[in-house]
Amino acid sequence: MPTMEKPLTRNIRSDGAALERAAYERAGGYEGLRKALRMTPEAVLDTVRRSGLRGRGGAGFPTGVKWSLVPRGADAPHPKYLVANADEMEPGAFKDRFLLEKDPHQLIEGMIIAAYAIEADVAYIFLRWAYREAKEALSRAIAEAAEHHCLGKDILGSGYSLEMIVHVSAGRYICGEETALLNALEGKRANPRSKPPYPQMVGLWGKPTVVNNVETLCNIPHILKNGPDWFKGLSHTNDSGTKLYGASGKVKRPGLWELPMGTTAREILEEHAGGMRDGLRFRAAIPGGASTEFITEAHLDVRMDFDEIRKAGSRLGTGTMIVLDDRTCPVGLLWNVERFFAQESCGWCTPCWSGLSWVEQILGAMERGEGEEGDLEILREQTKFMAPGNTFCALAPGAMEPLASGLNYFHGDFERHIREKRCPYSPPL
Repeated sequence: MPTMEKPLTRNIRSDGAALERAAYERAGGYEGLRKALRMTPEAVLDTVRRSGLRGRGGAGFPTGVKWSLVPRGADAPHPKYLVANADEMEPGAFKDRFLLEKDPHQLIEGMIIAAYAIEADVAYIFLRWAYREAKEALSRAIAEAAEHHCLGKDILGSGYSLEMIVHVSAGRYICGEETALLNALEGKRANPRSKPPYPQMVGLWGKPTVVNNVETLCNIPHILKNGPDWFKGLSHTNDSGTKLYGASGKVKRPGLWELPMGTTAREILEEHAGGMRDGLRFRAAIPGGASTEFITEAHLDVRMDFDEIRKAGSRLGTGTMIVLDDRTCPVGLLWNVERFFAQESCGWCTPCWSGLSWVEQILGAMERGEGEEGDLEILREQTKFMAPGNTFCALAPGAMEPLASGLNYFHGDFERHIREKRCPYSPPL
């Protein structure tokens, strides 16, 4: 794929240092903003809608449609808010951190354009507390943008003004749910809100608010600069653009790559990640962070986009693969995953706080050789008990996706743990 066709990463420096404003502008930065400010907000929104951009945070909701739900016109309530969700806490995900640390002006430009399109007055970057390097890069970039009139009052002489604030969060996984994020931003406990009303109408401090993922917003300057048809042409499938795909686990080259949307899991694994380490075989992968179903060897040629991967019974999610090899215990992997989700439950609804804790305890007992007959049936029942529609938000249903598929694909491994009273992947005592 030619360098010019990797818009999100084309400006990343080889030494890993964050790109400063002057270098960003020499590379074409802020051209999308200048073009947007010569258009009406409605025209900018329509451009994004026609591009087919879908949210890169996991759900894949059409970005232009999301923006269009914000009240507009003279009677619309103000202030309006735009929030970049940079509280990246999905296990296995590290794509947003890469963009934040290496090319912060790209996010800032995307946020200004998005804020202009929805007529927002204030923009927040809701940043995970551990991303200290990202905070420094963003703070410097915001100051540079303001100094050169790309941010603040009367941006580039357009008459449009925007205040941008970096908010360092306390960092909980539940903040990936946009209404829990808004509660946290208001200084409240990070519990999800009931919907409707949706944040686009009643969001931060009761005002219209749009929450977008970092990677989503980083696409906006390139869409405005090059047009929606160009963006559609970057993809292998009907889902537009490029995607940051990643792989972690026992592969030869763990990492992150910008590739056409719809690249197959096989290409990501074998060509970019270099295949499995010597002496190991691929067994399965969780394709989109920890809250997606496993895919196996039979699914590697399915295209990794929002719609095609559903044919393999999974979701694209973050697009960052966690790879399972043939010498790693799948029950132990799932115990680790479910322990994380149980710890991160906000406790707002009973199925989540009670069910996840029970699941974690059962899996832990299996790993310690304390599994009992009937445990598998209990686990299967829990995947139904915490299915979509039975909990207040999507945390618990997401936690059940890898477990439900794991019970299917690794049934024999679960049975051996119970029958042999030990983890068969560990050496006997």
